[in-house]
Order: sequence, then C-alpha cells, then structure tokens
Amino acid sequence: MTVLRERNSTPGGHVVSIDPGPDDVDPDKFARRRRLQNQVLGIATPIILLAAWEIGGQTGFIDKRFFPPPSDIAMTAVDMVRSGSLQGDFLVTMKAWLIAFVVGTLIGTAAGVLLGLSRIARAALEPVLSAFYTIPKLAILPLLLMIFGLGETPKIILVALGVFFITWISALEAVLDVPEGYFETARSFAVGRGRMLRKVLIPAVLPQIFVGLRIAVGQSILILIGVEFVTGDDGLGHMIWNSWQIFAADRMYVGIILVALIGFFLTNAIQLVGRWCVPWAPRSQRSRR
Repeated sequence: MTVLRERNSTPGGHVVSIDPGPDDVDPDKFARRRRLQNQVLGIATPIILLAAWEIGGQTGFIDKRFFPPPSDIAMTAVDMVRSGSLQGDFLVTMKAWLIAFVVGTLIGTAAGVLLGLSRIARAALEPVLSAFYTIPKLAILPLLLMIFGLGETPKIILVALGVFFITWISALEAVLDVPEGYFETARSFAVGRGRMLRKVLIPAVLPQIFVGLRIAVGQSILILIGVEFVTGDDGLGHMIWNSWQIFAADRMYVGIILVALIGFFLTNAIQLVGRWCVPWAPRSQRSRR
C-alpha cells in the first residue's frame, strides 16, 4: 500500500512525499506472503475451534449428549464407513445431485442466453420466470410427489429447478452486460453470427456464469438435503433426520460435517474449473485482499 506523507519543505509550503508499500516494492513476494497468511488462517481457525470443542466435551463443560466431542464423532464415522452405510448414503445423494446439477445448468444457461439475445422472448418469459423464482422450492415438492410419486424423480426435478433459476439469472445478466462495442468490432470484421457466438458472446459471459455456478452448488445441496429430510429412505439428508429422531447425535454430526465438506469441495472444484476454462476472467476477482 502506498503511503502519502506530508512534510514542510519551505517556510511557506508543503511537499507530499510518496513512500512505496511492500506490495509496490516486491509485489510477487507480497502476494506470496498474503496467500500463505490466508492459508494459515484458513487451516488454523477450524483446528482451534475443534480443539476447543474437544476440550469442552471431555471436561464436561459442553453437554456430550447434544455436542459429542470430535473424537467421538470421528470414531462413529469410522464405524459407519466399515459397515458401508456412510458410503451408501453418500453415493445416493451425490448421484441425485450430479444429475440434477448438470440438467439444471444446461437448461438454465441455454434459457438465460436465449432471453438475453431475444427481446421478444425476454419480454414474454422473464416476468413468469421471475415469479416462479420467488416460490420456495420445497413448496413445490407436494405437487411433484402427486405427479411422480415417491422416488428419485421429484428430488432430482426440484434440485434441477433450484439450479436452473440461478444459472438462468446469471446467464441472462451476463449477456445483457456484454458491451455493445464487442459486437460492433466483430461486425466491422464481417464476423458471422455463429462465429460471433463462439468467439465473442460465450467468452464474454463465461466468467459470470461460473460465478452463478458456485452459488448454485450451495443452493442445490441445501435443496437436496431438505428434500431427503422429507421424502428420502436413504441419502445423507435421511441419515441426518433419522439420527435426530433416534437421538443419535454422533451420527447426526457425521452427516452434517460430511454435507459441509461436500459443499466446500464442490464449490472449490467449480472455482478451479472456472480458472482453467476462463483464464481471461478479471484477476481481481481471484486475488481477494
């Protein structure tokens, strides 16, 4: 950070001198130190919280019936892995999530691009889609159960709807935000419509679409676990809810922690894929200070 200093140079005037900050003197070293600091803080914070939780549970400061210490939760997780129950619930949840996320992303992105390019389609469909977007997704679950019955289909459709609306909005706003100068430059070189779509529009909207996908990951996990609470006979949501019903707090925390880890890794995976697919995205969005 550059520092401005004011000092007297003459009896009647002032001179402002500029002292370069560490990021100006050696920006690469400053960036490495800042990344290392962020990594240390990101790792140390959960370790400290877990250690405090463990000490509180072992000393009786925290009621182990409601907050079993991390060591007990870890032993329960190991037992569930050995029995195969945790893997089974994990695979059921991830299979439904993957299908719903892919379908919702493809349809939502296509709809957003279409509405962004077509004024008539946007005028006709945007109000309807905006109204449906505000409806809580779990409120649609009874209707889907009436139509499709119990099973995986209502769960997949509901999660896909949640992903659809987020990716639709992201793609629509991304298309509308593309500067008109991009298209004028392409037209001045007699670029055809198909080539303009591939070389101008898609590269321009991809950064914002990937931001929407990161948001959609969290939303889709929330909806999926909520649906499994209500209708599932298996899956992580059902495991968490069933553990609460039988007052097995350690099993419940295993499910909660696993869901948190899934969301963390999926969100970071989308971010890494975005960096690889969209290297031209603004760097300021990646190096947060």
